[in-house]
Amino acid sequence: MTDPKPEQSVEPTELQHTPVATAAGPSRLAILMAEALGTFLLVLGGVGSALLAADFGASDNGTSLGIGFVGVSLAFGLTVVAGAYAFGPISGGHFNPAVTIGLATAGRFPWRDTGGYIVAQVVGGLLATSLLALIGSSAPGWFDAAHEGGFASNGFGELSPGGFGILGAIVVEVLFTAIFLLVILGVTHPTRGNPAFAGLVIGLTLTLIHLVTIPVDNTSVNPARSIAAAAFGGADPLAQLWVFIVFPIVGAALAGVLHKTLLDRTRR
Repeated sequence: MTDPKPEQSVEPTELQHTPVATAAGPSRLAILMAEALGTFLLVLGGVGSALLAADFGASDNGTSLGIGFVGVSLAFGLTVVAGAYAFGPISGGHFNPAVTIGLATAGRFPWRDTGGYIVAQVVGGLLATSLLALIGSSAPGWFDAAHEGGFASNGFGELSPGGFGILGAIVVEVLFTAIFLLVILGVTHPTRGNPAFAGLVIGLTLTLIHLVTIPVDNTSVNPARSIAAAAFGGADPLAQLWVFIVFPIVGAALAGVLHKTLLDRTRR
């Protein structure tokens, strides 16, 4: 996407280009704060639901009180929807280093701004898991159990919920991050997109991705989410973290190239 002119308004949608920091628009600090807060919300809601509510046990009559995979998937999607409309108008609402790199690869975001965005996203995610650890420490034994369980980190092999190996994790992260970026690039297109529903569509797509892939590797498609969880997950999740940094970025970059070279072509 090209930079909006100062006199233009920025639609309140997810994952648009950053508004220009002018007297009429948000400052650079506000833009980076919006990215940090949006990623904070995403990790707090998504990872928090996995740690606190996914497997809460059963009631006296045997009814499950946990939200399970479906609830966690919805939590990730709903946080994106909320962040899109709350912070998207300020920063464009990436909340994900892979999204930032994918948009830059597609020519819809300036490469010079990617570093600041990625730092803000990682900081926001780490703040969220730090607060989750603080909350959990108020319950005796909770933090130790969450730490031993990997703190909802991504993983393969013994760390995969379904026992899937590294190949499965790599394919999932490349494929589904690419799909995610193609949806983002399509629904936020400056002429063919649908700004009013972009945040909702993107959030529902992230929900679908989690519904399919949580059993494989706990679903990353977002290196900031993976870093934030692995920081409290122990040595094994940290050792596998490189997969969930590298391959979501590979999938996003491939989607950016595909969209720019094939799907964004115009009739001559």
